[in-house]
Amino acid sequence: MQELFLIGIGTGNPDHVTLEGIRAMREADVVLIPRKGEEKSDLADLRRQIVAVHLGAQARVVEFDLPVRDARAEYYDAVERWHDAIAQSWRAAVPEGAARVALLIWGDASLYDSSLRIAGRLDVPRVRVVPGITSLQALTAAHAIPLNEVGAPVMITTGRQLRDNGWPKDANTVAVMLDGSCSFSGLDPAGLHIWWGAYVGMEQEILIAGPLAEMSGDILSARAAARERHGWIMDIYVLRRG
Repeated sequence: MQELFLIGIGTGNPDHVTLEGIRAMREADVVLIPRKGEEKSDLADLRRQIVAVHLGAQARVVEFDLPVRDARAEYYDAVERWHDAIAQSWRAAVPEGAARVALLIWGDASLYDSSLRIAGRLDVPRVRVVPGITSLQALTAAHAIPLNEVGAPVMITTGRQLRDNGWPKDANTVAVMLDGSCSFSGLDPAGLHIWWGAYVGMEQEILIAGPLAEMSGDILSARAAARERHGWIMDIYVLRRG
């Protein structure tokens, strides 16, 4: 492997792949598609669909099983070992003679995604990032809202940080990613407005917005039902005071 393409694909909608991303896919000798188990088979299907739409039947695709993080171990140690295992799974999946390899990355490889850290574990002469539409962009577009208020900053954080540390100091607008535990439900909802979305930009899209005090229960119910129905969920939200 001489060159690794990390290609942002948005939320899985083929229309989210940029022209640059399509060119990079066509330049690659092979596209790797990870499998995350039967419950998350839709995720591999979405990648297959993107490849079929933009490359057609001539595409060379190799599928592989993605390692699972040990949820029982201490979080940061478990993540380090998990990333080591993923890097080795990438290496093992590359067929003989494939110099240019492409991986399709949800959202963008530079925003709360570990693909670049994993790629750093491999001895690849060139890693090329092709930016894509992020879930945050897709969310604000779906709700037709600006991310920031006039002249005001925005905090982008994770559900784990919001859960453990509460509302960020001096923040007025907070975008929250990677929140599997619905950390917004632990906040004092007074004066907070939420714009939430799941499967944003996809056929399954669910959007809920309004005062957090009124919408929190609706989001929890919708999220649980959607996860039960599909076996997986990708969601994101923006919170704002005032």
